[in-house]
Amino acid sequence: MVHVVRIDVCAADELPPGARRIVEADGRSIGVFNVDGDLFALRNICPHQGAALCLGTVRGTMIPSDPYEYVYGHEGRVLRCPWHGWEFDLETGEKLFDVSERARVKTYPASVEAGRVGVDV
Repeated sequence: MVHVVRIDVCAADELPPGARRIVEADGRSIGVFNVDGDLFALRNICPHQGAALCLGTVRGTMIPSDPYEYVYGHEGRVLRCPWHGWEFDLETGEKLFDVSERARVKTYPASVEAGRVGVDV
């Protein structure tokens, strides 16, 4: 049986769109992001070399397109590691490069209940 613990992050109005908060939970560092009202929570460690991933930039990235066509997308949905630039999807934790090698970051459900942002770990 899996035991889920709800971690209180902050009041909902303390995490407006575009903001992030890093919390400690059961010895884990977790970054919580508000992207246009959608909440995402990820483990704050890059699988590459252990950087504090959630201190990286949140932006978009180039998406698959026709040859010689460059299409930028996923604005605000991509977390880029501050050390080596590895990019991860905020929603799934999946890496967005070198599809031949599997790497991902642990994600957690995050939501607002009774005016408080919480993460289920």
